[in-house]
Amino acid sequence: MTVSVRDVAAAASVSVGTVSNVLNRPSKVSPATVERVMQAIEELGFVRNDAARQLRAGRSRSIALIVLDAGNPFFAEVSRGAEDRAAESGMSVLIGNSDERSDREGAYLDLFREQRVNGVLVTPVGGDLARLQRLHDGGVPVILVDHEDAGHVFASVSVDDVEGGRLAASHLLSTGRRRLAFVSGPLSLRQVADRLEGARRAVDEVAGATLEVIEMPALSVLQGRAAGEAIRARPAAERPDAVFAANDLLAVGALQAFTLMSDVQVPRDIALIGYDDIDFASATVVPLSSIRQPAHLIGYTAVDLLLKDLDDPDGEHERTVRFQPELIVRESTGA
Repeated sequence: MTVSVRDVAAAASVSVGTVSNVLNRPSKVSPATVERVMQAIEELGFVRNDAARQLRAGRSRSIALIVLDAGNPFFAEVSRGAEDRAAESGMSVLIGNSDERSDREGAYLDLFREQRVNGVLVTPVGGDLARLQRLHDGGVPVILVDHEDAGHVFASVSVDDVEGGRLAASHLLSTGRRRLAFVSGPLSLRQVADRLEGARRAVDEVAGATLEVIEMPALSVLQGRAAGEAIRARPAAERPDAVFAANDLLAVGALQAFTLMSDVQVPRDIALIGYDDIDFASATVVPLSSIRQPAHLIGYTAVDLLLKDLDDPDGEHERTVRFQPELIVRESTGA
């Protein structure tokens, strides 16, 4: 049987209002009464309905975070950063995985709006931000994560992915490679398109260099392995001599395909670089070169921006934060 506030009040011989004050404003109640009410709560096993209380107040202590792939270690570290900053302010983070699908993203946005979260942090699936605009117009603060809003409507925390793509391709070219392939996830994802743009800029600066685009339906190990197997199946003369994978999961999959039959050696035959520098990148059979993003700091900063918006919606605080990527060179590119 569910224990109610009235049950606690009866057991402690106080009013319902006094129990409410003990739970929410204990400074207004004498220490002896607080002790009596808390003893009744413990004896009866009362658990207050925080969700109902928050709905009545029109607010909650929760922040929503929607990521593209909760299984990707990069987004796991972003989530950890968000949780660390939220915990410092006594708040919790509800995490949704859009799985790179706009319909799932929309379902989570509807759910979190109904739960009256304090704000939404989201890595959008596509470039259409109309749904987020409606949420914003309805009074729910929205912070873009790992994505910058070209219209500057939303506050955002991102990394310069064009520069990251340029760094990756320039590094491959500096090792003497000229036939580059970009193994991507969906190019509808802004981050992927920006990384490709940066790679193209680097290739365009080197005479005789080429860039082939191999678009895969997802940013996963399985899709990276499929791309790698397709490359390995070509005659040696028709293979690229370097691969830039749009994230480390794709790079890990490609590395598996190249090394499975030992007929393609990394980096002798094909140099390979990924993106994100997840923890596992340095532990693969051939340690992966990668472009590092400050994942934990991205999540931490996104919550920090949201809290500033909540405290001072019209304030002059920073609304756009862009970090610079870092090239990490390991054995997969001939370090």
